[in-house]
Parts: sequence; structure tokens; C-alpha cells
Amino acid sequence: MKDLIIIGPNLEAAADSWLVRSNAEIASLPAPDLLRLTRCSGEPNLIETAHDLGCDAFFLDPVLRLSDFKVLAMDMDSTLITIECIDEIADLAGVKPAVAAVTAAAMRGELDFPSALRQRVALLKGLPVTALAEVYEKRLQLSPGAETLLTLARTVGWTTVLVSGGFTYFTERLQQRLQLDHTLANTLGIENGHLTGEVFGDIVDAQAKAARVKSVCDSLGCPTSQAIVIGDGANDLAMMRLSGLSVAYKAKPVVRREATLSIQHSGLDALFYRFTL
Repeated sequence: MKDLIIIGPNLEAAADSWLVRSNAEIASLPAPDLLRLTRCSGEPNLIETAHDLGCDAFFLDPVLRLSDFKVLAMDMDSTLITIECIDEIADLAGVKPAVAAVTAAAMRGELDFPSALRQRVALLKGLPVTALAEVYEKRLQLSPGAETLLTLARTVGWTTVLVSGGFTYFTERLQQRLQLDHTLANTLGIENGHLTGEVFGDIVDAQAKAARVKSVCDSLGCPTSQAIVIGDGANDLAMMRLSGLSVAYKAKPVVRREATLSIQHSGLDALFYRFTL
């Protein structure tokens, strides 16, 4: 039997489900949108039941300590932030449906990521670079709980890493805004104030993301098992597999299947309930 955290907007229905199915008891109500249940059955399908009911759930066995980890690494688009930047840039270029369809297929793991990125960026050729500023200033929003998560990460001394198949224009601004320690992303070609439709250098793909996480861990003298990695798409799986704790955040099914835990209905800061209760 294990203790279980349930968090989300439909707690009553989720709690009733566990109480009926596993004879659990409510141990505490530490927050208005959170329950801790004791003596729950460890059946894996209970987690999926929570998702179906509009809640997230984490078993608290084994108990992890914050000090077990040194690095927090995460993807940018649809993870740290709520949008896919390339799709929003494409909207300003009038080609969003075509670009978004390729983005979705790439995130599901159905397309080779470097080829898919070059294909999408080519459609942006000729767009004024001011479109990037418009996306950042008017469309980009942090995911719920992102600032709380990063504040807590700094408090406990974790090194923070933003690894993205997106673009340096956005990662550099987010690094400064959120006091991130390391970033990695792709560089868009710009000439005479317009996008060239090209990406400079090697594409930041799944292996490049994993390599950056490993290099940060190496620089700190810690194994990658002391890294927490958060992602949503297939190109995040390589770095997630290196980690000691992998988190699928509002992720594609292929990612949820492999992750240590999945957050589908709550904010990024729900991760800390895995440790602190």
C-alpha cells in the first residue's frame, strides 16, 4: 500500500474513485486543490483514472528528497511556455495551419525532427524579424506554476537548464527574465531585418538536448540520475531517459508512457508535491 497525492480541479470525483476502489483513507488536505490519501493500492491504472477524471496523481513511494537532485532541465515550447513559438510566427506569416500540422506530427515522433524543422522554417522566409518580438511580447505566456517551480529550484540550489528545439530569440530572453543558468536552442537566419528561411548550424534535436543535459551534469560532477527533466514531445525522450526523474507535462501519449510521472491538469509546480508531502 502506498500514499497518493491527487491534485487538480475535480478532486471530489477522483477521491471518491480511490476511496471506493482501494479502501484508501484521507490523511490530509494540505491545499484547497490537493488531497493526500493513505493505504492506496499501487495499481498503475489508478494514475490513468485520475487523468480521466481531470486530476493528476503521484504515488509517494519511494520517498524522494530534494537534495537527491542537482539539475532541473526542461523543454521550452508547450512546456515552460504555453505556445509553440514557430506556430505563432507562422500565424503572422499566414502559414500557421501548414506549420502547425508538421509541428504536431514531429512532437508525436512521426517525423524526423531536423528535417521537419527546416521544412517549417523555410515557410517563414521573408517575414520581418519584428514578428519575433510580437510573438514574445504579445503571445508568449509562461505555463502555470513555471515561476513558482523555478523560484523553488533556485532556493534548493538546483542548476536550471532550458533545452529547446525552438529558437535562441526566445530562450535568451527567457534566460534573462527567469534567471536560468543554461540554455540551448536553434538560431534563425536573419538578413536585412527579415528571416532567411534557414537555421544556422546543427539542429538542436533529441540527441543534442540529451547531450546538453549530460554536459551540465558533468560540469557539476554529478550523474544524470541527479537530473529532473520535463518535456512534452518525442524529441524530449532522449534527455528524459537520462534523468533520475522524468516528467511529462501536458505531453503526447508517447511521452506519458515513458515518463516517471505525468502532469496533465495541474501547473509545473505540482512536481514539488512529489517531494514535500
